Amino acid sequence: MDADLVITGGLVVDGTGDKARVADVAVSDGQIVAVGDLGDVNAKQTVDAAGRIVTPGFVDVHTHYDGQVTWDDKLDPSAGHGVTTVVMGNCGVGFAPVRPGAEDWLIQLMEGVEDIPGTALAEGISWGWESFPEYLDVLDKRELAVDVGTQVAHGAVRAYVMGERGAQNKASTAEENAQMADIVQEALEAGALGVSTSRTVVHRALDGEPVPGTFAAEDELMALGEALRRAGTGLFEVAPAGVAGEDLLAPAKEMEWMQRLSAQSGRPVTYAMLQVDAAPDLWREQMEQSLAAVDAGAQIYPQVAARPFGLLMGLQTHNPFAKRPSFLTLQDLSFEDRVARLKQASTRDAILGEADLAPDPGSLWDGLAALFQMALDRVYPLGDPPDYEPAPETSVAARAERAGRDALAHVYDLMLEDDGMAMFMLPAFNYSEGSHDVIREQLLHPTSVSGLSDGGAHCGMICDASIPTYMLTHWARDRSRGAKLDLEWVVKKQTADTASLFGLGDRGVLRAGMRADINVIDFDGLQLGAPHMAHDLPAGGRRLLQTASGYDATIVAGEITRRKGQDTGARPGRLVRGTR
Repeated sequence: MDADLVITGGLVVDGTGDKARVADVAVSDGQIVAVGDLGDVNAKQTVDAAGRIVTPGFVDVHTHYDGQVTWDDKLDPSAGHGVTTVVMGNCGVGFAPVRPGAEDWLIQLMEGVEDIPGTALAEGISWGWESFPEYLDVLDKRELAVDVGTQVAHGAVRAYVMGERGAQNKASTAEENAQMADIVQEALEAGALGVSTSRTVVHRALDGEPVPGTFAAEDELMALGEALRRAGTGLFEVAPAGVAGEDLLAPAKEMEWMQRLSAQSGRPVTYAMLQVDAAPDLWREQMEQSLAAVDAGAQIYPQVAARPFGLLMGLQTHNPFAKRPSFLTLQDLSFEDRVARLKQASTRDAILGEADLAPDPGSLWDGLAALFQMALDRVYPLGDPPDYEPAPETSVAARAERAGRDALAHVYDLMLEDDGMAMFMLPAFNYSEGSHDVIREQLLHPTSVSGLSDGGAHCGMICDASIPTYMLTHWARDRSRGAKLDLEWVVKKQTADTASLFGLGDRGVLRAGMRADINVIDFDGLQLGAPHMAHDLPAGGRRLLQTASGYDATIVAGEITRRKGQDTGARPGRLVRGTR
């Protein structure tokens, strides 16, 4: 047979959950044409996959590349972790529709909610649209390293229809609900994969106002569901009230309206679900409710994270000393010079002997220094390679106690290790018991979906875009503090399952007729690097990046976009318009 590309002799983990088998994969015209023992194939290009696993490309359904996609054709960090399709427009924030003159407001909304530098968004976004279909038309012209699908964001729609009232979370009228529904239906018919909203007060714009729609009444939410019903496509994505433990009674109420919306619209609802310390078993109640909703005919899918959901800490980013006067005097120095000064005994003594300055009430993140100081019993050195399942006795406070030292002085010294590059993790969610057992239980739940990577977002706090790699290294290979998960299951969870949730039936499985999005992976050698800070966004904006070694090749629509972890310059990725 003839083919454009053939991948030979790999252990094919095809995304269906079936047992892995040694096989060849042939590709032509961007599609898989055959999988099996193919013998001699007359191919223009061959990839020898002997000793490697061959998987579908990963489909990451929870990212925030809404602005970055307009200037960046590579879409790191996700593209470096075997991801071949991303879905953005989550959590009710996005950049369309937008009234002329309101662009800066949408930027500060995204900056506040998702910690993406506003200066980078302001300099990088090209704009050139008002309506959501016009936004899709702009994206349609982009040639990318990965495929991109998007949802229409409730926050942007509400502000477009209601203006200042919408931005300030005032109650909507029936007429305004109808207008919002029309816009959402138009977006879905133009190719949006769904509509998203945020209802947690943790999500706030830079001015402190919760995301538009946070307090929306049920009639407004049902109007969005009606748009889904009329369009006959798409899903509803929710960052629900109480997700961060801010209201322990809210999750049950949220489930009630989500179930009604799914039943009335006939469309799926997916919502973020985390374990919170204030009620460590509340997530189990939510899981049970979601199963009951499914039994009642609704389509409810909790979206869960594959590792603790928290914050990274260190001299490269937020740290416990950021509000100390002597530390602030070093901010204009280069990173290397700052570290050198911090190593001086006089500087150390001054900083440790000072009290924090009062936090700026106008800054969303100004209280993180105090939070880290109070939580050193839950702050762990991350290490290289990083350890996301540290034992409780390895916390900074526990180590300091064993050494007979003050915990704050101890973390000061630890942060200066590795020339100041040392990073620490504060697991805010999913780690109440100090292990991954709860996360494993969440992942295995029959209705859960692997998500919440937030690729492209929280640039100064996390780098969970590496979760697809972590699913393989930790859950399928390395976990030592509890049971692992089967490789075939892990691959299916982030390929066929995530693609299916968004109706992307043309990808996620390695079989003839499917889109040729493929990874060739050195499974034994696959390794995550430590997160590090880069200043490579427009206007010198910063973001945490995390690399991986072990991806021999990543293939998108039949073209090799990554070889040995390096970008090849191929840009076969395109906008995904609608389900298929």
